[in-house]
Amino acid sequence: MDVDDVETVAVLGAGNMGHGIAEVAALAGFEVTMRDVSEELVRDGSERIEWSLDKLAERDRISEADAEAALDRVSAVVPVEEAVADADLVVEAVPERMEIKADVYAEAEAHAPDRAVFASNTSSLSITELSEVTDREERFCGMHFFNPPVRMQLVEVIAGAHTADGTMDLVEGVAERMEKTPVRVRKDSPGFVVNRVLVPLMNEAAWLVHEGEATVAEIDSTTKYGMGLPMGSFELADQVGIDVGVHVLEHMHEALGDAYEPSPLLTEKVDDGTLGKKTGEGFYDYDDGGAEVPSDAVSETVRRALLAVMANEVAGLVGNDVADADDVDRAVKLGAGFPDGPARMADDAGLDALLGTLEERHEATGAERYEAADHLRELVSAGRGFRDADDASDAGDAGNNGGVDFETLAVEREGRVGHITLDRPHRMNTISGELLDELGAALDELEADDGVRAVLITGAGDRAFSAGADVQSMAAGGGDPLEVVELSRTGQATFGRFEACDMPVVAGIDGYCLGGGMELAACADLRVASERSELAQPEHDIGIMPGWGGTQRLRHIVGEGRAKEIVLTAERYDAETMERYGFLNEVVAADELAERAMELATRLAAGPPVAQRYTKRAMLAGRDDTDAGLEIEAQAFGQLMNTDDVMEGVTAFMSDEEPEFEGK
Repeated sequence: MDVDDVETVAVLGAGNMGHGIAEVAALAGFEVTMRDVSEELVRDGSERIEWSLDKLAERDRISEADAEAALDRVSAVVPVEEAVADADLVVEAVPERMEIKADVYAEAEAHAPDRAVFASNTSSLSITELSEVTDREERFCGMHFFNPPVRMQLVEVIAGAHTADGTMDLVEGVAERMEKTPVRVRKDSPGFVVNRVLVPLMNEAAWLVHEGEATVAEIDSTTKYGMGLPMGSFELADQVGIDVGVHVLEHMHEALGDAYEPSPLLTEKVDDGTLGKKTGEGFYDYDDGGAEVPSDAVSETVRRALLAVMANEVAGLVGNDVADADDVDRAVKLGAGFPDGPARMADDAGLDALLGTLEERHEATGAERYEAADHLRELVSAGRGFRDADDASDAGDAGNNGGVDFETLAVEREGRVGHITLDRPHRMNTISGELLDELGAALDELEADDGVRAVLITGAGDRAFSAGADVQSMAAGGGDPLEVVELSRTGQATFGRFEACDMPVVAGIDGYCLGGGMELAACADLRVASERSELAQPEHDIGIMPGWGGTQRLRHIVGEGRAKEIVLTAERYDAETMERYGFLNEVVAADELAERAMELATRLAAGPPVAQRYTKRAMLAGRDDTDAGLEIEAQAFGQLMNTDDVMEGVTAFMSDEEPEFEGK
């Protein structure tokens, strides 16, 4: 069976994950049957799907017609035989207990057609063992969605010992049809990829507190502000549920040994029933304000220990061919919201230094969790990093980007348009120091390409053009005022290059365009946005100010009064208001944005390059000195009269044809 042959998906389980998976499948156009053990449960799941689809339509993520069509594609049933009778793909999403899953598969096996592929949404249990409950081991794999499935981009596709390559290809294809990013887990390894990194990191944090090396505040301050992770380690444990983490650890402990023994700090919380946010108390008290993570308690000792343990887990995954370093990074960024992948973070910290930390801690404590993986030792001995091999293997695949290996951007040439996509959807396309550097490199590349006549800038995903500066990641690099000044100057200069470049620049804005994202958009010559977009300079809400040109460029576009209103109030504005203020040139429906933005860029790319270049220069020079702008205008006007482009334009005009300007 080919991926295009998959038409019907059965989802077994209507709980948090099950109803979310059913909704994602229905939105992708599959016919879906969602099953649970009682009418009450399937009714509750159906109501939650309807509520979620209504919210998506309300926020203009989908149309009302699409929401209604998706809801119509979901049938909620109780009998297993009715759920799976015509299924091409069966996705199981029942509680994480082997005996429950085994019973479900035994029932499904009895009624599903022979062609059906089975997939488990398990986050930790063995795919091999689950497959052996059925008679279709080769057509069985893991399909691990992340919560909530509607929003989270990642799907881990996990091979069991018996899984056929064709099964993996098919399920990956289904995930892509669902507009998800599949990451292939090549071996059935406890924790797969994301949990294999996150859970030992949480466990190490708990051991450090249990053994008196650090406090909860120091750990969370270090992980959130010293490492730039989305949450502190204990804050995340509370959010997910401490019992969930302990359950995964127990499975790892049983399968992989004492290196994964759960810290008593965690097991005591489970025994006490203080499981985190869902019980009102965990490491923080949610009846009394919840998590308050200090930004000034960062510990370098804690940071080194956590990075070393994380690097060791990556080495275990890569060395045992569970996944390569690129896939580990992609999975953890998409599934856990890390600003950078753990392999990259480890390389940046220095594998030799992290190996040294492991060896020192192993010698001091004798704890097996500090026993360095063989692959880590091999890399250090060879003087290599995790990503060296991946970079070498990708060297011939640069294709559209001329050999530059961009991490935070996608750069393509589409006709005469150089298309730059801010590619950090896991962080709402927030702008990091690395992204700033890559923006400059991308513009260098496009300016050097004689075939590129215009630039289009968009954001990956449908949630944000850019939600602003990645303040948390930047804070992880230290808060030295002189360094922050240099960061401001770097952003000002990088964004200014788009404003001053000779080619027209179009910003296609969909979703959030906040702070630094709006400052980048302000450097475009034309800005088109979707109706669902929100724009703001919210820096004053966190006690800072625009630092990448927002105090200057915005006032030239909307006037000083409006600019002060936008910056000083820190209000969020809808797209229609910003069009009325003059910041946006055009507002279109969300499903028209990509096409319209490219259409505008393509139209500008067909224009006269020399005239465009001097027009931009004259306008920029005339902002603060009208006489200077007028002089550039006069000089350029005179020079343009002798260009081939003028003759081409006049001839085409007289012949009622479209001119073909060559920039001569």
